[in-house]
Amino acid sequence: MNNSVKDPCRVAVLSGPSGSGKTTIVGRILSDSAVPIQMAVSATTRPPRQNEVDGTHYYFLSSDEFQARRDAGDFVECAEVHRSGFWYGTLKSEVQRIQDSGSWVLLEIDVEGALQVMQIYPDATSLFLMTPSVDEYERRLRSRGTESEEVIQRRLRTAAEELKSADSYRHHIINDDLDRAVQEICDVLEAREKDFYAR
Repeated sequence: MNNSVKDPCRVAVLSGPSGSGKTTIVGRILSDSAVPIQMAVSATTRPPRQNEVDGTHYYFLSSDEFQARRDAGDFVECAEVHRSGFWYGTLKSEVQRIQDSGSWVLLEIDVEGALQVMQIYPDATSLFLMTPSVDEYERRLRSRGTESEEVIQRRLRTAAEELKSADSYRHHIINDDLDRAVQEICDVLEAREKDFYAR
């Protein structure tokens, strides 16, 4: 059974290892993009932290509700993250909500989730964010000064695995200059938007 969604597909998927600058890039895309674009709000079984608002930061679901919706096929992607026992995912209804508003959907998700999304949206605009070298990932992680050596090593192992999947993405963005990387992504989105109107 083919569950894929045909064009026009205003879905942008952004992935990249820890230290590649995803959070900063996302903020700039949302403010600088010439095409209307909104960040999809993820669902999670993780309890809310102080000041987190349901429906704004995440859709907070109980484990039972998350599992029920997973069984019903309500997610475009979902996974247990970092063996934490907490599940995260993107609801189809969230993608539809944004598309109905006339905006592109921006999904900032890991490789595992991105590959799931690309199965459903094979014409999604997939973007893999990279640093100029593997050494740069480690330098950026260490410069944060917020994580233990064990966490850094785990993130570096994950980064090595994620880099193996880079060829599954349509576009590779080297984040060696923030302004240039943001402009490159915005140019890709604008070009895809023009393609849709040209059809």
